[in-house]
Amino acid sequence: MAVREPEIVVISDVHLGTYGCHANELLQYLKSIRPKMLVLNGDIIDIWQFSKRYWPASHMQIVKYITGLIAQEIPVYYIPGNHDEMLRKFKDFQLGSLKITNKLSLKVDNSRIWIFHGDVFDVVMKHSRWLAKLGAIGYDTLILINKFVNFLSKRFNGSQISFSKKIKNSVKGAVKFVNQFEDTVCSIAAENNYQYVICGHIHQPEIRTMATPHGPVIYMNSGDWIENLTALEYNDRKWSLYKYNDDPIAQNIDLKTDNTSNETAKELMNLLIQEMNLKEQK
Repeated sequence: MAVREPEIVVISDVHLGTYGCHANELLQYLKSIRPKMLVLNGDIIDIWQFSKRYWPASHMQIVKYITGLIAQEIPVYYIPGNHDEMLRKFKDFQLGSLKITNKLSLKVDNSRIWIFHGDVFDVVMKHSRWLAKLGAIGYDTLILINKFVNFLSKRFNGSQISFSKKIKNSVKGAVKFVNQFEDTVCSIAAENNYQYVICGHIHQPEIRTMATPHGPVIYMNSGDWIENLTALEYNDRKWSLYKYNDDPIAQNIDLKTDNTSNETAKELMNLLIQEMNLKEQK
């Protein structure tokens, strides 16, 4: 199978280690491409809700794929989010082609791009961390219930629904929060002479031009791999929003055949852990 080769791929809010994560679908997508650069824009591993009792093989396959890219010396940037924030203390850590950074500034085709997760603008995160964590547990529970309902609906030829999307779109406070988030992000980006800004965090995939007092900014959000199953891709001088549900090629990839070396992945993971432990001790 011929794979696509986008120049840059940005994914966020995968939440590995939770029941809502669509790891198999993400792996199918990743196997359908060979990016020249991968940006992991936060909440890739959900450390908040991590449990040794729940870490399926499909979640480990995502880690294997990423370590495989590092072994091939493809640039991989990991920008921690709020759910994997403990990695922020390893800012500027580098191992091979992997680099951990709290934000990323790129210049692509003469345009400046600012990439960060986005939780820094979340008032709940800044002032009520316990409430944010409680909300995360509630969200994960809602996703589990949603999965069960959709399973029953599918068996009876019904349509798929998303409880959380309906709640977000119907609650005025949630809509207002998203709008304020986008306005704030774009205003700060424009003030700092960025033409593009890329975030995750709010699980709302988007590409649109925003007007600010300092000029227009193209706002992009990579969405998530809980509900929307989306990513951002840059190729042929153009950004686009990738949607797994609109990609029959990725959906038909057989995951039974996996040529990634377990030993290579284990070696890289062990080396990564050792290096991070050394950095923490310094």
